Amino acid sequence: MPTLFRFVVILAILAGIAYGTMFALVMFVEPKKAEMSVRIPPEKLNPKKS
Repeated sequence: MPTLFRFVVILAILAGIAYGTMFALVMFVEPKKAEMSVRIPPEKLNPKKS
């Protein structure tokens, strides 16, 4: 049983580290906002029917 308990504790610690990392990214990283435009060729909008 001690090895199972140690395994669960290690998984909990890793999950806490992952959660803390995600929380830090949400709080401290600001995404850059910019407009984006993509040109679509007319052939893709209205393909010829065979």
